[in-house]
Amino acid sequence: MKIYTKTGDTGETGLFGGERVTKDSPRIEAYGTVDELNSFIGLTITEIQDPDVKKLLERIQNQLFIVGSDLATPKNGKNKIQRVASEFYIEAEIAIDNFELKLEELKNFIVPGGSKSAALLHVCRTICRRAERRVVELKQTVNSVENIIIYLNRLSDLFFVLARYENLVSGIPDTKWKP
Repeated sequence: MKIYTKTGDTGETGLFGGERVTKDSPRIEAYGTVDELNSFIGLTITEIQDPDVKKLLERIQNQLFIVGSDLATPKNGKNKIQRVASEFYIEAEIAIDNFELKLEELKNFIVPGGSKSAALLHVCRTICRRAERRVVELKQTVNSVENIIIYLNRLSDLFFVLARYENLVSGIPDTKWKP
């Protein structure tokens, strides 16, 4: 099978199920940003210190494939795929709670950075927030993206907590914002 199909040469792409849309459509922008996040998580994993964080990020990467396919598949289509369920964001909430127990209470805003792995997690957080905004934009035209919005919202919070945790295990304190 060839990697190129030439079907996108006119600026359109196909959704799962066959519908053609322009490559700058909000739906494509949303799942493209999720794909960008997934790729950046892959880079981030190469710098992660803690094996539990690495395993969690690998799990998130697999979940993001489900998010992308959910966004790429019209709800009224004949194709049956796994959809984003509440279990996704509940799992993120549990991870946030578990990692926050290991951290000092946050009393100040912190500046993104610290260790390289923490800085990369902060970039994941901001890409995730952009993906969330793109999916919110879809809410006007695509049914049932609520679970995806909630998941991306929790996921960005999780990246923040993981960045703080990576700084902790690296022995690098968070940098407090000085207004």
